[in-house]
Amino acid sequence: MKKSIQLLGVLFLSAALVACGGEKKDSTEETAPATEEAAPATEDASADAAATPETSNTLLLESTDDMKFLQTEFKVKAGEEVTLTLKHTGKQPKEVMGHNFVLLKPGVDIPAFAEKAMKAKDTDYIPDGDADIIAHTKTIGGGEEDTVKFTLEPGTYEFLCSFPGHYSMMKGKIVAE
Repeated sequence: MKKSIQLLGVLFLSAALVACGGEKKDSTEETAPATEEAAPATEDASADAAATPETSNTLLLESTDDMKFLQTEFKVKAGEEVTLTLKHTGKQPKEVMGHNFVLLKPGVDIPAFAEKAMKAKDTDYIPDGDADIIAHTKTIGGGEEDTVKFTLEPGTYEFLCSFPGHYSMMKGKIVAE
């Protein structure tokens, strides 16, 4: 009987030590997520800085074979000439993955405009005589670029790529102040 009590005591003590040892691991694991949580805060700060572009009237808008613009917001000085260069950094030809820049007047129905543009293949997907357009580049393929100049009054203006199927992913805004 004495041996049974001693064995039971040893088992109890072992269980207590294992349980205490487990708490240290839990404590270490709790510290690790706190470090991981700090990293996204830094990323958020970087994202906020990137989300607030500097004011410049010389703009470079890059597009890719992934059907996206690398910049989606610009700030410019109102009333002064803006020079925008569209650069296609991809490799695909314009017939397959063409991109353009179309700057629209405020309040334009973008899906309706894109529908008209999709039918304008002969004019580089720019509807002829469309009064909703402030400025546009030609449609370009991989490795090409085109430049356009325009002046804006104060306001927020939307831009997009009017190549068929691109407008929903390739869009952005220019804020003129």
